[in-house]
Amino acid sequence: MERILELLQNDCALTPAQLAVLLGKTEEEIKKAIRQYEKDGVIKGYQALINWERTDAQRAQALIELRVSPQKDTGFDEIAGRVMNFPEVQSVYLMSGGYDLAVVVTGKTMSDIAMFVARRLAPIGGVLSTATHFILTKYKDGGVTFNSDYEEIDERGSNLGD
Repeated sequence: MERILELLQNDCALTPAQLAVLLGKTEEEIKKAIRQYEKDGVIKGYQALINWERTDAQRAQALIELRVSPQKDTGFDEIAGRVMNFPEVQSVYLMSGGYDLAVVVTGKTMSDIAMFVARRLAPIGGVLSTATHFILTKYKDGGVTFNSDYEEIDERGSNLGD
């Protein structure tokens, strides 16, 4: 039934009836599986991917790299927990490589995000440094292409169809 998860991840608006047809199962089997996935915390929620660039809403988004000092007994979890509780924070990831936490933040303007980093994020105990990267355009997010104006390019950099 792992296929249910893949289908829902690609389109959370699929109904149990549609999933049943796609998977050759009964609607009741699909509903039971989904309830169990929700109960077990496998399915954490459902959301729509919005292309905010096509709205009148003023929004800015940034990926912020945090280098942190792991805390005794809790490692990175304590700092990650503090960071993820800010309403501006959309995502927090523990990373390998040159920094420890990747934080995706949304605000009304780039200035709002800069002030959030300076006044709320950087002062957290254990945060050693931050690097803010503003997201200028989303081409693809969550497996969904956001701007269909770009032609598909093959691995050699040529337009497909040339």
